[in-house]
Amino acid sequence: MSFLETLTSGAPGVFFGIGYSNPALVGVICMGLLLVFVLIGVRVVFAAGLVGLIGLVELIGWHAAAGSIGSIPHSKSVSFVLGLIPVFILIGYLAFHAGMTAQLFAAARAWIGWLPGGLAVATVFATAGFAAVSGASTATTAVFARVAIPEMLKAGYDRPLAAGVVAAGGTLASLIPPSAILVIYAIIVEESVGALLLAGFLPGLFSAAIYAAIIILWAKFRPEAGPSVRGISWRERFKSLPGVLPIAAVVGIIVSAVYTGWAAPTEAGALGAFVVLVMAWINGMRWPSLKAALMETSKLVVMIFSLIWGVLIFGRFLGFSGLPETFANWILSFDADPYLILAAILLGYVILGMFMDAIGLLLLTLPVVYPAVMALNGGPDVTAADSAFGMSGAQASIWFGIIVVKMAEVCLITPPIGINCFVVNGVRPDIPLTDVFRGIFLFFVADILTIAGLIFFPQIITWLPSMMN
Repeated sequence: MSFLETLTSGAPGVFFGIGYSNPALVGVICMGLLLVFVLIGVRVVFAAGLVGLIGLVELIGWHAAAGSIGSIPHSKSVSFVLGLIPVFILIGYLAFHAGMTAQLFAAARAWIGWLPGGLAVATVFATAGFAAVSGASTATTAVFARVAIPEMLKAGYDRPLAAGVVAAGGTLASLIPPSAILVIYAIIVEESVGALLLAGFLPGLFSAAIYAAIIILWAKFRPEAGPSVRGISWRERFKSLPGVLPIAAVVGIIVSAVYTGWAAPTEAGALGAFVVLVMAWINGMRWPSLKAALMETSKLVVMIFSLIWGVLIFGRFLGFSGLPETFANWILSFDADPYLILAAILLGYVILGMFMDAIGLLLLTLPVVYPAVMALNGGPDVTAADSAFGMSGAQASIWFGIIVVKMAEVCLITPPIGINCFVVNGVRPDIPLTDVFRGIFLFFVADILTIAGLIFFPQIITWLPSMMN
């Protein structure tokens, strides 16, 4: 019997000859196969979907596998929670095409430019402000590569610093709500979207503050690398504030809705998009700019949804293989400090992040890693008093979500992939990629400090969600 005939007959064990006799071994083989595909350059959506299909056929045969995964695109796309992703991304693109980003940077420059490395610090807080209306890191990076880098270079800043701060500042969109990655995490682990969005707010500001502190210290030792901006009057500063109001309004709508519960996160996101659209129209945006915003949103949303479909097929296979439970039991077998095990897991994220994009990394690892970390803490129903990390199961789920999304931020600037670095180079081809990677070193150190702070002071993450109505 030929391979095709064996495959279509519906018999399991057609690829590796194992079938359901050792599902965990099939899971390990397929994880290795997936890593090989990713490392040779196959896009995550195709690699995950193909390997997931291969694994399912090996375990349960062709007919059952095809029936199991055939409903995934429709069943997962009609999720109400997924509606957050397009509206969050649309808010960011509307704000950009309406010129709100330039106004935000101008306000930050006017109020913060006098500090050592003031324009770089202003870029950090301007990207944090834009992150509060944009769910996409790459979009934030592309916008400020156009807006902030010319201003810094004109003021005499080092090219690596100017490029690095934009690449790193763009990552803040992963944490500060509205965040598409936090929504994806919530979908994978079945956690509250509202709680996660609130939980990302303070860590995002904390991360921005660490970035700013690192820049100021660097500029103190090397004033020529980041000179201060002088000669801005108080009149100019106050004149810049009205340009920040639309973004402040969107932040207020989303955060207050999630915090008080007067609207669901999806409804708050849609209302925020409407507010930005009205403000953009008032600021002079017309059909060509609106069309561009809608087209760019559509392209990014299609990419994200396709990635979700492919990885959910792989997740369906992992459920059949039992690999997550096997991995969790293996982690628990180590007689080591839980924080040491957590550090090893996060180091694995750093290594994988050198070769994978942030969303793909989370989608592929969380089905295995999340159950292991929850088991390490004591399980989903553990109390804070009996847990390894001093948090209840519900708190640990949110805490780990913010930690792992912050790790995804690190992946966005880690060579050799570092997609935000490539975005900066794509927008500003006059700045070599080597300069961009040199410039992110300071911010890589800042990210490590931020992660350490979030691990040992989890209240930064858990305080706001604990106050939700």
